[in-house]
Formats: sequence, structure tokens, C-alpha cells
Amino acid sequence: MHNLGHTRSAWRSDHLLLTPDTFVRTPLPGMKRCNAIVHAGPAIGAAFTQYTAEFEADGELGPAGAQRFVYVLEGNLKIESGGRMNELSARGYAFVPAGQAHRVIATRESRVAVFEKPYQTLESAQPPKSIVSSEDDVPSEPLDGDPDLQVKHLLPDEPSFDFAVNTMTYEPGAALRMVEMHVMEHGMLMLEGGGIYRLGDSWYPVTAGDFIWMAPWCPQWFGALGKVPAKYIIYKDWNRHPLGAAQR
Repeated sequence: MHNLGHTRSAWRSDHLLLTPDTFVRTPLPGMKRCNAIVHAGPAIGAAFTQYTAEFEADGELGPAGAQRFVYVLEGNLKIESGGRMNELSARGYAFVPAGQAHRVIATRESRVAVFEKPYQTLESAQPPKSIVSSEDDVPSEPLDGDPDLQVKHLLPDEPSFDFAVNTMTYEPGAALRMVEMHVMEHGMLMLEGGGIYRLGDSWYPVTAGDFIWMAPWCPQWFGALGKVPAKYIIYKDWNRHPLGAAQR
């Protein structure tokens, strides 16, 4: 049935909610047998780009002009880099530093969350090294001591890395303990379950498949609803001074 112009998607000056009924697919340069659903990028003021890549079998991402993080939502990938081949299945992920030649190839139909960001150097830290791992191998920690709200840090909290990617899982009824407002921006993809998200002065029902971008200082809060846990993967810029390149 036609939705007669209705959607939960919304764009405000400090946030974006993008729901699957409004997704538009497009190939990006260098992609083969693959399309991207671009969720966030410089066009909305973001300092990073996030998209979902949908591969056919033997599909391939194009080259990255920045550091790249990939997280397998469904399917299987091969990551070729530095003469090595690694395979990733669902919940597997890889980080590739800026300037490192690599190939990302799907061995069957696959969906992958992709984050790309220009690297912000820090004179006191060495550039980051590549990582291939799985969320299943990352220990889970309670957020603010709440056992019903678990976080997994997929990248090391080290000065070499200028962004973080985490997964967060909420038991039904669990919620952030406060409305957060901070300098970091976020890109977030709902993976499972759902709940209510406060963004700015608006309140949105959200569910698996929805994407949210949050600008710096956007008021934000989430509470999980339903009978199954809610889970999302979330990006934030990290480990750098707000003055940017002026801070060494």
C-alpha cells in the first residue's frame, strides 16, 4: 500500500532520522556489483561519511580516500591488504588506516556498515594500525554501572585513533541515565529491537534498520521498548582537541 507521503524520516538542523522507506541506493566510484545507501556525509555538515553497502556475490567496494571501518551486518567479506587475506562473517569488522591499499569483496550477497573519515594526525601519537576482529571477541562492559546497558568498544581507546565505534545493547526498559549534550557527533544504525529516541526537542520511535545522525551538542537520549533487547552500532569522533589541527 502506498504510504501517501507519510514517513518517520526527519531532518533538523542538529539531527537526521533516516528510515528504510526513504533509502535511496546509488553506486559510489569504484564499486562493482555493489550499491550504497549514504546516510551521512559533508552534505549535512558531518565530518565523516557513513553508508550501508549492499553487495551482490563478488561485489566490491571502491577505494577509500580516508581511513575506513567496515562492520558486517549480513553475509561474508574478504579483506585483502598488505598481502594478507582475512574473511569476515556477521558481526566481523575491520579497520583500515588512511592510505593503506586494500580490497573489500563479498563472497555472497552481503550488507555492510561502512564508516570513513579523514585522519586527523597527532604529533604525539603514531598512526593507527589495521585491525581485523569480530564483535563476538570483544568483552562487554556495563555503561555507568548498569548491567542492563552493555557496551562493546570495537576500536582501542588509544590516541592513535581519532574516532570510536561501539555497539550498545539495552535490555527492555533500559535507558541512558541522562540526556547527553557534547562536542562529539554521532552516526548510529539500529541493529535490533527498538525504542524511543530524543533528538533535540523531538521524540522519535525507532526500530531496527533506522539510521540517526547527531550533530555536536544535539540533546540526545534513548530508552528501549518492547520484549527484545535493542542494539545499535554508533560512531563518534574521539581523542582529539576541539581546536583540531591547531592542537598538537
